[in-house]
Amino acid sequence: MKRFVLTLTALTSLSRSAVGQIAPAADHHQHLFSPAMSALLTTDSVKFPPLTARDLIPLLDSAGIRRAVLLSTAYIYSSPRRTVDDEYAKVRAENDWTAAQAAEYPDRLRAFCGLNPLKDYALQELERCAGDSRLSHGIKLHLGNSDVQLDNPEHVEQLRRVFRAANQHRMAIVVHMRASISRKRPYGARQARIFLDQLMPVVPDIPVQVAHMAGTGPGYDDPPADSAMAVLAQAVEKRERGTARLWFDVTTVADENISPANAALLVKRIRQLGVSRVLYGSDAAVEGNTPQKGWAAFRRLPLTEQEFRTIAANQAPYLR
Repeated sequence: MKRFVLTLTALTSLSRSAVGQIAPAADHHQHLFSPAMSALLTTDSVKFPPLTARDLIPLLDSAGIRRAVLLSTAYIYSSPRRTVDDEYAKVRAENDWTAAQAAEYPDRLRAFCGLNPLKDYALQELERCAGDSRLSHGIKLHLGNSDVQLDNPEHVEQLRRVFRAANQHRMAIVVHMRASISRKRPYGARQARIFLDQLMPVVPDIPVQVAHMAGTGPGYDDPPADSAMAVLAQAVEKRERGTARLWFDVTTVADENISPANAALLVKRIRQLGVSRVLYGSDAAVEGNTPQKGWAAFRRLPLTEQEFRTIAANQAPYLR
């Protein structure tokens, strides 16, 4: 055990030097993929290998990152673009697999339950995850993948039920707000306002983390997403009711190809929010994407060294 600790300490020290003296305390947006999910995502032209906790830990070490949250991708099974036999059974299995992966490194990894909030089993799965100590920390909602539309009153009412249940169980929410791009769903200032006015009031006791700065990444070249982000940032600036519980992750929005104009716009939004509520995340370590590369790309933004240090040190309440 002592040898392991010394080795980890040495790796962390080396990686801190490699990425510019500071490294994030946590990666707030990671995904793993079970063999079953790998098989689902693999096509004749694209191979999608499984990704496990044992694969991820060395990548975190190389970036000097101690902790990470694993956001289950179980909701992929219930995308309306797919027809899956025994769908709910597969959703449960993926959530349980992610929980088991986190349990292999309990001092470093934390698992969140993934679900499609529009499914008739959504509340049932939330309740099940709430009763499992490995999954009771939070839920991941991907509104784009689930084709949730915030200007659809029925969708919003179902989201309110899910948000309310998460609050009752003190489960944090990580939400990918960006509406479906492939289906060209409306998204922007109006949808952000609905999110603030109709959803945030029902979660008075839990943190809500908006993924990808309200977009998708990679990069920040998504005007509708920035329109949504502008509304959220202005609400935070004005200290509107409920915004104290909002957190924002910068996962993949600052990639190596970001333009100077988009980098400046992203920095403007970060400063509107205040760096104390901005969380680092790097997304799944696939196709060459790693926590270390993600942090190096983020470090190219025109932020001050103190701002980088503050963001690096930030940890969401569910990791404390």
